[in-house]
Amino acid sequence: MAFSIRSIRARLIFWYSLLVLSTLLMFGAASYYYTNKSLSENLDTSLRNEVRWVRDYIEPQASRVKAGKRYLEAIIRRKAKEPLPGLEKAEADSVEAEADEVWSQIFRHTLRSRKKTYIQITDNLAIIAYRSYNLATDSLVVRDTIPMYTTAIVSGELSGEPIRVAAIREKNFTYFVGYPLAELRDLLDSLYLIFILLLPLALGVSVVGGLALANKALRPVDEITTRARKITAENLDQSIPQLNAHDEIGRLTATINDMIHRLYSSFAQVRQFSADASHELRTPLTIIRGEIEIALRSTKTPEEYREVLESTLEEIMRLTSIIDNLLMLARADQATYQANFSEVDLSGLVDELYEDSEVLAQRKHIQVHLVRNTPITIVGDRIRLRQLFLNLVDNAIKYTPEGGSVSLVMDRQNGSAIFEVRDTGIGIPPEETEKIFNRFYRVDKARTREFGGAGLGLSIARWIAELHRGTITVQSEPQKGSTFTVRLPIN
Repeated sequence: MAFSIRSIRARLIFWYSLLVLSTLLMFGAASYYYTNKSLSENLDTSLRNEVRWVRDYIEPQASRVKAGKRYLEAIIRRKAKEPLPGLEKAEADSVEAEADEVWSQIFRHTLRSRKKTYIQITDNLAIIAYRSYNLATDSLVVRDTIPMYTTAIVSGELSGEPIRVAAIREKNFTYFVGYPLAELRDLLDSLYLIFILLLPLALGVSVVGGLALANKALRPVDEITTRARKITAENLDQSIPQLNAHDEIGRLTATINDMIHRLYSSFAQVRQFSADASHELRTPLTIIRGEIEIALRSTKTPEEYREVLESTLEEIMRLTSIIDNLLMLARADQATYQANFSEVDLSGLVDELYEDSEVLAQRKHIQVHLVRNTPITIVGDRIRLRQLFLNLVDNAIKYTPEGGSVSLVMDRQNGSAIFEVRDTGIGIPPEETEKIFNRFYRVDKARTREFGGAGLGLSIARWIAELHRGTITVQSEPQKGSTFTVRLPIN
């Protein structure tokens, strides 16, 4: 099994691999896009929920948190054992404890979270009131304006690194919850790296798989090729085994077998045609040669020489007729015959044939009847149509015994001109009716010399009918007669 880069196998592998590669690339791009989109949407949703929780937890206690900020300086002074003007120690301790409890709760919430979430809370003066432990001394930087009482998703920075931030601005505080985009990008980069690593592997698998599939799919084609190469003109009776008649290979096998059968039939017809043509041409030549040799052996009277010349001329005319008919059929086979189409009055043509047929039938005392002659005009080749009708009439008279009858009918039927020739002759066996239109075929070869002809008349008749987009059929019964019907389209 030879492999070529121009073979169907190579093209199948190439297109299969290209299809797999394209599919993987589109799948990878779509996966990357939708993963990025899904992660971003999920992150935004998570940040919104987180910042709302922080807001909802602090806002009911915002006054105490702000009070704690107001007393911060006083608390520091108290711890330094300095006087606390206007502030009771118990009150200061209570405010400090309440503020610390709020921030501690947020701290514990941040600590329990599995995400690396940053929380930052600022007051109305943009002073940081709280920031989560993972911010250390850093601050979230957001340059966008945050609308009042609305959850906004904005971009921010932390130590120069981009982050995604959900923010809510309330009366007392502005709440920020951020998440580093670097982790999101790391996840997408990992996905991208997986695709990059898997792509060559998938491409290799597709090439190997494509080769295996191509070999399996084309193995029957290789078998067909091997078997077809063994079939020559000498063994056209062989055929290629058909494994499955319902798939493409099976239909291809059936088509090739049908073609081989047609070739076999064509070769058989060519051989038969060559043999018949040789026989038809050899017979008159043999007669001519024999009569001339006899005439040359001894001196004859002028009348005897005249008889020899007349017989020779008759055979030469027969040879000329055979050769002319063969040339006509050869031009028909090669589609080089130039027909001369014009309007033809079929009824007038049949009248002429009726008069000629009476002369032809007179010697055998055959009655010729013109049963019907409907006026019909078609576009056709008048000379060839006359030849077609005359061949049928001549055959009917030729194969009808003395005292018989021949009937002619020209009629119109379903948009077609119908010409029928009926006789009471010797008829044709049913198994021979399809063969009589073959060249040089005669039903009774033993009576060839008696009836004359070369077996080309009906072949020419069928060709002329097909030249006019028509058909010719026959119905016959042995010893009772035959009916030849020519159907020609009027339009």
